[in-house]
Amino acid sequence: MSAYSNLKYKFQKKTAEIGVIGLGYVGLPLCMEMVKGGFTVYGIDLDFRKVESLRKGESYIQDVPSEEIQKAMESGRFIPTDDYHTVQKLDAISICVPTPLSDNQDPDTSYIRSVVLEIKKNLKRGALIVLESTTYPGTTEELIQFELEAQGLKVGRDFFLCFSPERVDPGNPSFNTYNTPKVIGGTTEACMDLGVILYSHVVENVVPVSSPKVAEMSKLLENTFRSINIAFINEMAMMCDKMDIDVWEVIKAASTKPFGFMPFHPGPGIGGHCIPLDPMYLSWKAKEFRFYSKFIELAQSINDNMPEYVRYKASQVLNMYAKSIRNSKILILGMAYKPDVDDLRESPGLELYELLQESGAYVDYYDPHAGSFRDKQGHTIHSVDYDLSALAKYDCMVLITNHRCFNNRELADLGVPIIDTRNAFENIQAKNIYKLGTGIRKQEVKIAVGV
Repeated sequence: MSAYSNLKYKFQKKTAEIGVIGLGYVGLPLCMEMVKGGFTVYGIDLDFRKVESLRKGESYIQDVPSEEIQKAMESGRFIPTDDYHTVQKLDAISICVPTPLSDNQDPDTSYIRSVVLEIKKNLKRGALIVLESTTYPGTTEELIQFELEAQGLKVGRDFFLCFSPERVDPGNPSFNTYNTPKVIGGTTEACMDLGVILYSHVVENVVPVSSPKVAEMSKLLENTFRSINIAFINEMAMMCDKMDIDVWEVIKAASTKPFGFMPFHPGPGIGGHCIPLDPMYLSWKAKEFRFYSKFIELAQSINDNMPEYVRYKASQVLNMYAKSIRNSKILILGMAYKPDVDDLRESPGLELYELLQESGAYVDYYDPHAGSFRDKQGHTIHSVDYDLSALAKYDCMVLITNHRCFNNRELADLGVPIIDTRNAFENIQAKNIYKLGTGIRKQEVKIAVGV
């Protein structure tokens, strides 16, 4: 029996042993779906704290309840480990490690390279490897296929290789790993066939494409599209600020058109594991072909500068109350990058915190989901408690994340000036609310006449 036929049989009968490398926001939910699909799954992560937590049945990912981990552990088909020698027994490996940017905004593929090094030492002949980490077009072939074939192995014969981009959206109540369509591209026809068979047991809908490069590019297109449109609406918000026009009302009016318009909303910047990073992977790779994407670079510049614009907005508002940022007490409301999650990755609130401190402000934050973070100096910063008498003593508040648990009416009634970057106070009429993208000159008049 050929390696292809053997692996196909194992996938169909669910006797294959699967490994997921990287047990974060992508890897851990994938492990759970693979266990539900009937496979024995080894979750591999070098962070022993994660491994120990999972062995105790305790989840550290908001979208994966501890009860789900406990059920998977009790089944005997989920084995968390920090031992790469486990790869020697695996019939399939999904790589779900981080792909951040370096300090100079170039792709950092060091995590992928480290995994490939371990796979080279431990790979079981005839295994399927699927890269899920978001990266530039060509990574699957350049960093995995080339490295393994340099050892004398042949893709499609001695090992099988696919790319299938993760599409995790933390905190999304409607879409998860199982019901989000899964794009997959194989290096050969046999690779594609095996990848589709495996993932068809794990997710609801598998979408085959012609190659790993197409699959890699599709993920970058998805998030670059969002980055560019967010940048456009952020620029429109700044324009409306100047013109004393409410950008939120403009968006609502434009959204009544039943065709040809898709609403995006402004904010304090972009955050998370995809939108701030993925377009730069694409831009970096394009330069290899002497192609320079003006859209990507411009969008990145606008979005990166939104925290600075929020600081400027804060200084405008404080000036209206005869105060400056220096020595003012400012509270950031919400530090997670999106509502109702604890995820702080690339949150614009982190940048705003540093900018306000650099301006001489005394800065705190309140976030019931994200209890602490580490600043650029390595200090651990904790969320303040929700104490209305204490909150009333701040000179200004800046809402960065619109958590559903916030009592916006209660916050508005404190009378403290609030810069609302998310239109969270849309239905609250109060002269102390200053929305991003609405201008402040009319409100200046109200304060001057004591309205």
